[in-house]
Amino acid sequence: MSESGLPQGWEVRHSNSKNLPYYFNTVERVSRWEPPQGTDTEKLKKYMAVHHSGSQGPNTARPEGKIRAAHLLVKHRDSRRPASWREAQITRTKEEAMAIIQAHEQKIRTGSTTLGELAMSESDCSSARKRGDLGYFGKGDMQQEFEEAAFGLQPGQMSSVVETASGLHLIERLE
Repeated sequence: MSESGLPQGWEVRHSNSKNLPYYFNTVERVSRWEPPQGTDTEKLKKYMAVHHSGSQGPNTARPEGKIRAAHLLVKHRDSRRPASWREAQITRTKEEAMAIIQAHEQKIRTGSTTLGELAMSESDCSSARKRGDLGYFGKGDMQQEFEEAAFGLQPGQMSSVVETASGLHLIERLE
C-alpha cells in the first residue's frame, strides 16, 4: 500500500477536463472516480488533503442566469450512489449521516471552521478538492431540492441541511 492508501497498482491522477483527481489502475489501465476496493480511507483522506485540495481561483464574470455555490455532502447507505473518494462503500445510516452533517453545521455556524475548509476533508463529493466549489450552474442543472436551496440563498449565506437523492448537503452561495 502506498502513502496514498490506495492498493497496489492504483494511483491518483488529475483530470484536465473536469479539473478533479481520479483513480487509475496502471496494471489494468482502468480509471474511476471512487477509490478502489481495499483503499485505506484514512490514509487517502490525509493524502488528498495535502496533494489535491487546491481551490479554484475566482472567475471575473458571472454567466447570465447562473450562480456559484459550494457544498459539503454527507452520503449514507441509501444515497443514490453510496460511495465516494473517501469511502469505497458507505454503510452509515441516514440518521448517522444527519448527526454528522448537523455537527459540521454547528462548527461552521459557530465560526470554528468554514464550509470550504471542512469540505476538503469531510465532503463525500469530489468537489471537496475545490473546497466544495461546484462552479457556476443554472436552473435545471442540479437536483431540484439542491437548486431551490442554492437559488434561495444570498451570496455569503449558508443553507440548513438539504436532503437530495445524493445525500445530505450544506450549501453556501458564493456568487
